[in-house]
Amino acid sequence: MVNGHLVLETGEVFSGKLSFAAERAGEVVFNTSHAGYEEIATDASYFSQIVVMTAPMQGNYGVDDKVWESNRLWIEGFVCLQIQNSTRDISWQNRLKEQKIPLLSDIDTRKLVLRLRQGTPWGAIVVASTVEEAKERARALINEKKKIDKDWVFQVSRKESEVRKGSNSRGPKMAVLDFGSKENILRELAHFCSEFKIFNSRTSAAEILSYKAHGVMLTNGPGDPGDVQVAVETVQNLLGKTPIFGICMGHQILGLALGAKTYKLKFGHRGANHPIKDVLLNKIYMSSQNHGYAVDEKTLPADVKVTQTNLNDQTVAGLFSEKRKCLGIQYHPESCPGPHEGRELFKFFLERVLL
Repeated sequence: MVNGHLVLETGEVFSGKLSFAAERAGEVVFNTSHAGYEEIATDASYFSQIVVMTAPMQGNYGVDDKVWESNRLWIEGFVCLQIQNSTRDISWQNRLKEQKIPLLSDIDTRKLVLRLRQGTPWGAIVVASTVEEAKERARALINEKKKIDKDWVFQVSRKESEVRKGSNSRGPKMAVLDFGSKENILRELAHFCSEFKIFNSRTSAAEILSYKAHGVMLTNGPGDPGDVQVAVETVQNLLGKTPIFGICMGHQILGLALGAKTYKLKFGHRGANHPIKDVLLNKIYMSSQNHGYAVDEKTLPADVKVTQTNLNDQTVAGLFSEKRKCLGIQYHPESCPGPHEGRELFKFFLERVLL
């Protein structure tokens, strides 16, 4: 291990141990899940983000490719209080090392998270012998990282269309607008679909409609929905022509297409323990969440109802319009990691909206 530092753009420095020498910059966010580090790191919604885990021990149950949400790691850094560091199993460390993603441990994550709850800053993990050197190296990395294209969705979206067969031969055919989809969304679709086709985030409505699907899924993805190009116009042109189900970023893009506005949350919702009040399923349950923006309820049109609410802060967690045949869910009903209660919404969409 070497001396490492997480430096926030606002000047705070958190020093600890790097499992191997690597440096990267990104938005610094925290996740309250007690497990699921592999699912989190392979979720494209974490593109350009350094993830701080609030649960103290990480890497303690090794790795398993079957739980990955994509075929690569998307995070820019992994920060925790304690990392499994015995001869029994250091496979998670090795996975991060293979992709040169810095792993910083032995820092006061409670103090760091209290800082992050004041707002989401950019930051960098660096190797340095002094605090001043760390700040200088971090400043350069952050400035360079901020030059990337703001349409993060397009950067993680598939560039070529892909058709997958479902397990239900009598099920519907779905089009998927890929904003950085988790594999478990596609697994859920495969359960009730006969077939689905995955399209790039900048695909036109005409091309999607030419596939003649029964409905359209808008997936999760990273970044600010206001920076996503083409997709809002595409969804506007799909509304009224086909049923639409949006998840996370897809929910936000759907909100913008309906004429609503979105805004940045103070520190976002990331974890597997966020309570939801759901009037569609008529119950309260915990959910898995990962987003930094929300739809402004006051700007929704009159025929679109808020049907799910985050009970921590009363933000919009879901919207539904029977007239326009659209459903938007801000959290992850497909879970992975996290609770499974929200999975019933896939069935709701199939039975109440799609057919």
